[in-house]
Amino acid sequence: MMQTMNDTTEPTRHVSVLPVETLAALDPRAGGRYLDGTLGMGGHASAILSSAPDIELCGLDRDEDALALAGQRLSGFGGRAHLFHCRYSGFAEALNELGWDKVDGALLDIGVSSLQLDEAERGFSFYGDGPLDMRMDQNSVQLSAWHWVNRESFDKLKDCIATLGEEPQAGRIARAIVDARQKNTIDTTGQLAALVERAYPAAWRAKARRHPATRTFQALRMAVNDELGELRCFLDQILAWLPIGGRLAVITFHSLEDRMVKQAMRHWAEGCRCPRHIPRCICGHQPEVRILHKKPVQAGPDELAANSRAGSAKLRAVEKIAEDSGS
Repeated sequence: MMQTMNDTTEPTRHVSVLPVETLAALDPRAGGRYLDGTLGMGGHASAILSSAPDIELCGLDRDEDALALAGQRLSGFGGRAHLFHCRYSGFAEALNELGWDKVDGALLDIGVSSLQLDEAERGFSFYGDGPLDMRMDQNSVQLSAWHWVNRESFDKLKDCIATLGEEPQAGRIARAIVDARQKNTIDTTGQLAALVERAYPAAWRAKARRHPATRTFQALRMAVNDELGELRCFLDQILAWLPIGGRLAVITFHSLEDRMVKQAMRHWAEGCRCPRHIPRCICGHQPEVRILHKKPVQAGPDELAANSRAGSAKLRAVEKIAEDSGS
């Protein structure tokens, strides 16, 4: 659903990560059309629209609060900014509604936003006590974190925390959750954070550099919002929407997401895909993209000093150089 610009006061606390590096990777050109699949509060979108004249941008977000704030921030660009309330995996529907058949560049900045983390009532953070929600779209029919914590089985909880959170204490944490909810439901972020902290071995708590609940909260958020599924769906579609010379930039904050992006980009950049036992290429496949950086781009000391949340951000980018040869 397309959104109009709203008169909402713009927050000053939000800082986009890797802004200079992202703009350089996309290299926006005058008159181009660009997709921002994770609009947030519009920081990257504003930079893209400001970088060259007559650029148009399609911005998507499933968080209606963020979309409203981005609308206010981008209102000065008038009809050049087209905002839609939807998941980024559904970008094709938004582009079709605009009548666009290609985009000259696409951007994803994956992860939870400052707006979500800083508002306790959204249930993303354990630094302020709030309801166990964690849905990026609070009006969706998705099951909230409350359901995961209070209704899912021990095995499913353990697997979620171990896989998405990469938490070595997943079994202890899942057992503590299941035991505690037999007595009373776990309703708030504060309750869950305290429960996870108690489940951690004392020696681990003493050595931990982060709150013991960090990985558990991350895992639940990713499960609630199907973040890996969203990314996989997007990557399966986006290359067909880029023309020759079009660029894709993806910023990740999680090793599983970064691995997925890296593997997809490497696959697109491959030449021959024949089995290794065949001595000469018979598939004729040519690379579809050029990888722009050998290693992911990360924040430098100045940005880290100004924005600690940039510490885990990794930017990967490609430029399309050929159409899919069909193999």
